[in-house]
Amino acid sequence: MSAPEERGALTPTSAPAPTPAPALSLYAHALRLHRAEPGGRLPEGGYALPDPPERRRRTRTPWKTVCAALTEVLAPLTAASDTARTEADAARAAQEIHLRLAELSVRGGHVQFVVAELPLEDEDWARALGRCLTRTGSGPMAVCVGLALLTRLGEPEDVPCLRTLGQLQDLASHAVRALDAIDRPTAALVWLGHYAGGPELRALVDALAAADEPSVRGRLDAVLREAGVMRPETARRVAEAVRLAGLLEETGARDRRLVAGAGRLLRRMSSVNDDRAEILACPMAVRLFEAFAVRAAELPPTLDHYAILLSVALELHSGPGRLLEWGTGRREALLDGLDSLLSRPVWRVLLAGEPAEGSGSGKGSDSDSDLGPDLGFASGSDERRRVEWARRTARQPFCRDAEHAASAGRTSAGRLRIEPTFLDPVDPDVVETRILIDGLPLVPAAFGRGPAHAPEYLLDSGRLRATGEPREVQLAEAYCTEGCCGALHVTIRRDGDHVVWSDWRRPAPPSSLLPARELPEYRFEAAAYDAEIERAENDHSWTWPARRAARLIAAGLRDRPELLTRWDVEPWWVGTDFRNRDLVAVSLRCRTRPAPGQDGEAEAPWQYVMWHIPEDGTAPEDLAAAALQRLATVDPRTYGAGGGVR
Repeated sequence: MSAPEERGALTPTSAPAPTPAPALSLYAHALRLHRAEPGGRLPEGGYALPDPPERRRRTRTPWKTVCAALTEVLAPLTAASDTARTEADAARAAQEIHLRLAELSVRGGHVQFVVAELPLEDEDWARALGRCLTRTGSGPMAVCVGLALLTRLGEPEDVPCLRTLGQLQDLASHAVRALDAIDRPTAALVWLGHYAGGPELRALVDALAAADEPSVRGRLDAVLREAGVMRPETARRVAEAVRLAGLLEETGARDRRLVAGAGRLLRRMSSVNDDRAEILACPMAVRLFEAFAVRAAELPPTLDHYAILLSVALELHSGPGRLLEWGTGRREALLDGLDSLLSRPVWRVLLAGEPAEGSGSGKGSDSDSDLGPDLGFASGSDERRRVEWARRTARQPFCRDAEHAASAGRTSAGRLRIEPTFLDPVDPDVVETRILIDGLPLVPAAFGRGPAHAPEYLLDSGRLRATGEPREVQLAEAYCTEGCCGALHVTIRRDGDHVVWSDWRRPAPPSSLLPARELPEYRFEAAAYDAEIERAENDHSWTWPARRAARLIAAGLRDRPELLTRWDVEPWWVGTDFRNRDLVAVSLRCRTRPAPGQDGEAEAPWQYVMWHIPEDGTAPEDLAAAALQRLATVDPRTYGAGGGVR
């Protein structure tokens, strides 16, 4: 053997390149992690992806451009075919989607929007492709395509896979959306597992995940005691996860804690202070209202329970709950039942006389069974606030159209009704001007991103009055600000013997069970319209002393602008403090004075002064007069309660 040949024989030949192992699917990754959890617990916040994609900076590519490119990828692969297709065809289509999406800067929102609009003529094929993507996909955007397809076409057999994928951080919201269309309790459980915090909620989630029914009831009691301060979506998800309507409908032992807690959840689900009214996204809402009303008579007469019942009645009367599909007479029957219950002497006596000092309506009021939450009442003044609210509001949800017409001096009800509404003082909510047209609340139906403005903004300012000149009015603003999520605007004009609301401006309402619709032009008989606006502007029955004083101060500043212009000061906001409703809050804006030696020509920054005036039993008229007198004689910059400087 020659040397070259020998060297060649001794030199090892290069081994063939190994075939890369197929990437682990996200479903397999989530399933492996979940099986390792003791008791099948759901991880708070979810699991991280096995190989998180590089966080791309948001591109300047327009939304429509990205959606068009994504549609170009998905439309051919989801289209119908003249020939029968197999699982192998689905696997090849899924692989192509993986490869094509890697070339695009796509996000989950793009995927949801595009897939929702795709014409899926062959639903069996699109469903098979969605299942292939969710079970074998290794890239988050490809799996998102599968989840979006199953949002439209999923079936009960897909629930285990969707529940597993919902435990991944980047896929939780997409999996919950798909589950919402198939299995609401499981969707709620996955949502709570990902987003719920606090020991009581986590304990309930663990019991639900383990299907430990006896433990679920005990854990639910602890959660319901805190339901009054729960976020609206959390309240809805809890109700759905535990199948609350079914629990209330069960016959057997009376469970007052369950009934009271259900009322608190209904109230929180109806709130529009933070975002949309979650009650409109709850398919069992009508059933839940009815089951609660049937069991309401089990509640012992305490102030806390009175407030729960009255709050639920207000939501049925003029809140988002009125928009649900009630059918003929069902909602009215519930209101009649609640009215009859609260009219009984044993309940009416709660509003008579003055509360005893320190007589809270928290745990002490349900001494035999610990029914109520600790509401933090520290003195009789706190209790007094709630009693006075109940007295002012007791008849509001039970008035019929004839009573409203009589209060406005009319013989028949008009199309429009304006109701300033202040809910239970212990709830973290605001005063809103509920606008009902043909008996239905306008703002939650047409906008759904925040409550209607306060009466001070819409009524005290005269903004709802109709004049010869068309005027655009902002009826509501998103909970975050108009610049973020928009506002609801309407143009109000007088047209002969009618007042017209038209030319609406609004963003698209958030998703709910309500059918999307265009806002029509509303025409009101002018005489009835003017009478209703005048009645609402002069109705102070909903106010409490501090709020009444604040309205009088604001009116004084509007009528006498010279009170502040002499100090080079502007009114910014006048109302009551959100945390202490017995404090009048006067917010003023002014330019800071130049310091000695400072250039007086340069524009000074704005200074915000917040002046708090306690309600001390003085008549609101006298309190307001004293405040206006001080503003007329003392520079507000010297009040010593300055806010920030901008």
